[in-house]
Amino acid sequence: MKHISILVLEGTTLTSLDGTHQLFNRVNDFLKYQGKTKFYEVDLVSTKEHVSLNKGLYTIKATRKIDEIAKTDLIVVPIICGDFAQMIKENSGFVEWIKEQYTNGSEIASLCVGSFFLAATGILNGKNCATHWACQNDFQIMFPKVKVVKETIITDENGIYTSGGNYSYLNLLLYIFEKHLGREVSLLAAKMFEIDIDRKTQNQFAIFIGQKRHNDKDVLQAQDYIEKHTDKKISVGELCLKYSVQRRTFERRFKESTGNSVLEYIQRVKVEVVKKELENGCNTINEIVFNVGYNDVNAFRKIFKKYVGLSPIEYKKKFAV
Repeated sequence: MKHISILVLEGTTLTSLDGTHQLFNRVNDFLKYQGKTKFYEVDLVSTKEHVSLNKGLYTIKATRKIDEIAKTDLIVVPIICGDFAQMIKENSGFVEWIKEQYTNGSEIASLCVGSFFLAATGILNGKNCATHWACQNDFQIMFPKVKVVKETIITDENGIYTSGGNYSYLNLLLYIFEKHLGREVSLLAAKMFEIDIDRKTQNQFAIFIGQKRHNDKDVLQAQDYIEKHTDKKISVGELCLKYSVQRRTFERRFKESTGNSVLEYIQRVKVEVVKKELENGCNTINEIVFNVGYNDVNAFRKIFKKYVGLSPIEYKKKFAV
């Protein structure tokens, strides 16, 4: 049997608490129906008996306090909302207990932006981490020692699991069930809760937000130029000439400031324009691609799929208004 500690943090969303609690307990029910003993003992764990959520709209009663738990097998860090720096400060009472449990062999699962709180403990330093696509830039600024993974919704490294945006945490739970109990149980949970078990990425939902919280004036001007001239074929050499910067130096500064190479930034900005045009559904794919400065439609299809995970046609079918 494994003991699960679902943390009731200040700023926790009720949905992630309830959903996680339900799934672990439902897996126990599945096992019971099969004539097997339950596998999970689940507690809602906090530093105090009652925690007020959503500005007092809900009050959660913890089943146990952290000082009552000497050993747990899996700690679940739920989704938190609000000012992340403030949430980290308000939940500082959990930090040493989490670090001690991890040192003693406990696994940790972070749901969506619960990664901000987990990263604040220092446990994620040097490790891969998934988080919500809209918060990746802020996360990287706050925690530069953590490796943000943008391609997948689940990471699994040294006993630490993280997941991408919002309801991706359901896929993480399925992944954990499969590790603990096998594919059959994971599939059954997916069917009962109607979760798309094959979803591996959040790219098709992500909107590219260029990282501009830096102080490199030339890079900021280049970003602005790229975003305002999406109809042009822009080269790295052209930008270097425009801002009188050596190519090697400019590419290094651009990557350090934005997290993307110059070419990646140009491509991602153009992909966002194409996505919006596909959603509107007024022009053909060929027309849309030509309008963002590409003559080779097939080459752009490959670029589009690289960042979105879908072909332009698939994206249009799925998201056209």
